[in-house]
Amino acid sequence: MSMFKKDQGKLGEDAAVVYLQKHGIKVIDRNFRIRGGEVDIIGLEGDILVFFEVKTRASSKFRTPLEAVTYWKLKALIKTAQFYKLKHPHLPDAMRIDAVSVLIENGAISSIRLDRNISEMYT
Repeated sequence: MSMFKKDQGKLGEDAAVVYLQKHGIKVIDRNFRIRGGEVDIIGLEGDILVFFEVKTRASSKFRTPLEAVTYWKLKALIKTAQFYKLKHPHLPDAMRIDAVSVLIENGAISSIRLDRNISEMYT
């Protein structure tokens, strides 16, 4: 992964955290990894444990950030979320996977979009 892409991803994730906090999400963890999966941001929205996939793009000319969440990526997210919940049994049982799409233009955030419950995309 190029340094530019890594920097772009970090910028997008940091912007997503600020956005989520402004919208009432309590961020409790970031970049949780297991073999075969990673969750970018983990938060609480009331009594729901929410796992956020952040997709950052410099342009939506080819694919939107949300379109980058494939069926296989979603399966890995679900597996990782289930493992996280097993390791943290004190957290709420209700869980959801959301996606945050961040567009960057000319080095600045141009838009942020939250799509809730993306696991329904493939059901």
